[in-house]
Amino acid sequence: MTPTPLAAERDTRVARPTPAPHLTPEAIEAAQRHLVAKAIAEFSHERMLSPEPFGDRWALRLGDTDYRFDADVLALEHWAVDASSIERRVAGIRAPLDAQVFIIEAQELLGISEALLPVYLEEVASTLAGAAFKIHRGGPSAGDLATTADFQTIESAMTEGHPGFVANNGRIGFGTAESAAFAPEAGRTFRLVWLAARRSATHLALGEGLTEEALVAGEFSPAERDAFRERLEALGLDPAEFLLLPVHPWQWEHRIAVTFAPDVARRDLVFLGESSDEYQPQQSLRTMFNRSDPDRHYVKTALAVQNMGFLRGLSPAYMRVTPAINDWVAALVAGDAEFAASGFRVLRERASIGYTGDAYHRTALPSAHRKMLAALWRESPLPLIEPGQRLATLASLLHRDPEGRSVASAMIEHSEQDAAGWVRALLRVYLRPLVHALLAHDLAFMPHGENLILVLDGATPVGAFMKDIGEEVAVLAPRAVPAEIQRIVSPVDDREKALAIFTDVFDGVLRHLAAILHQDGTLPESEFWAQVGASVDEHAAEHPDLDSAVDLRADAFAHSCLNRLQLRNTLQMVDLADQSSSLMYAGELANPIARSRSGAALVGAAGSLAR
Repeated sequence: MTPTPLAAERDTRVARPTPAPHLTPEAIEAAQRHLVAKAIAEFSHERMLSPEPFGDRWALRLGDTDYRFDADVLALEHWAVDASSIERRVAGIRAPLDAQVFIIEAQELLGISEALLPVYLEEVASTLAGAAFKIHRGGPSAGDLATTADFQTIESAMTEGHPGFVANNGRIGFGTAESAAFAPEAGRTFRLVWLAARRSATHLALGEGLTEEALVAGEFSPAERDAFRERLEALGLDPAEFLLLPVHPWQWEHRIAVTFAPDVARRDLVFLGESSDEYQPQQSLRTMFNRSDPDRHYVKTALAVQNMGFLRGLSPAYMRVTPAINDWVAALVAGDAEFAASGFRVLRERASIGYTGDAYHRTALPSAHRKMLAALWRESPLPLIEPGQRLATLASLLHRDPEGRSVASAMIEHSEQDAAGWVRALLRVYLRPLVHALLAHDLAFMPHGENLILVLDGATPVGAFMKDIGEEVAVLAPRAVPAEIQRIVSPVDDREKALAIFTDVFDGVLRHLAAILHQDGTLPESEFWAQVGASVDEHAAEHPDLDSAVDLRADAFAHSCLNRLQLRNTLQMVDLADQSSSLMYAGELANPIARSRSGAALVGAAGSLAR
């Protein structure tokens, strides 16, 4: 199949008004209730709101409005709020739940400026719209997701987005038709737009052992390559003077053909059409999985949609060394037997490309406009697993199906282990390698649910792939690295270094999983955290030579808060060039595996690990 010469020939490119059938009173009421519950839970977790006991319930007063609800307050000040129990009273009269009104009622406590409040309310509205779509659509059962669903079915079934952020599904810029075509939860495939970018104004970076010819040959059929070449020759252009650059269809329609019109007109950028491969968007929105040939690379493109505190662009300058960073990290991981023993691997970003011939790269100050024409190619995990193994996003462990059943509990039910044994297996492939990376190499990943892919044998985790290496890995102590990747070295003190585990793993992932298993009656949270402590202790016992001042069994750690970042600046949460100084804290959190409070339980769990 040859590339389509004109985008207009495909109906999916034509924006048509839709009745938005998912926006029903029933769906939006359920979405509102869920989001208000999450807002109460996460803003209370970050100590911006302070519910008070009210008999055997909790109460939150915001002006003349009262919220009353049932909740369990668990380790790490995790508020497990029962959404079905929430009652709202305005001046004593029952009133419906409304997440946007809740934000306005709590504005002063949340510290949102008047200037940024409308932007945040729009992200909340978009999050509600996305939730209503997911509710209207339904989804696979937890049992199916835990046992038989394939990788991409699981990916598109995810409903929560980031578990900590309240407004986590902004996507400001997408219309209803575009959401139906390009949103991960829609589960639809589409074709990428391909541009020819003038080589003299474009940078292509290749990983070790990869050539431009091999990259192109691996991603396109000979017929597609011929069609691209013929398109350029028909315009009187020399194909040798151009590089192939993938673009998201939305980005072409809304940004490239308009914002970069002069570049297109002077033929520094040439529209080639679409290749025949169909891609499915991943949870990260701008990353696409090749459904036509799953062994081929993921493609990640710039996408100028505002979502969760960022415009989702890609910087050509920043990505220039992405393959080199990935090669260095991959070599480090491959050279340490501890990672292999844990089944922990990285998915390398093998190539990156960025166009810089536009006017925006000539301005005195950088801007988001410099991040609109770039892409990268990342390895697919499917060729790297054994026959019979399955893949699942780590985010699936925090997912509940439309009936409220959790995937994690379903996995445990269908595994050959008891709950404690299954948690140990998960920690072996997830927590332990991250602890080792930090203590042995001062290396920190960004291991939230969407960024990590579990390898499953049946319903039991046996390995993991870490991804998004180039943008989010950091070396947190002075260490010798190749000069070209020096930017990843960002030394911090030992207490902040420990936050790579405390904030990103304990608070960002494990507190949510512990609460789910506790509420399901699958595993008490005390036993869950005992297993976490035992995993840390087991690693320490097997690596007595490691000289690290990072104490993962300390009494407490700094409470780094994500929503506070977003509420401070809804347009840009952090400075990516200096993330450490951008962080916001709210005191300290008690460490659930502190040696001072859990020694006896941990000894017992360590014994079970040894057995």
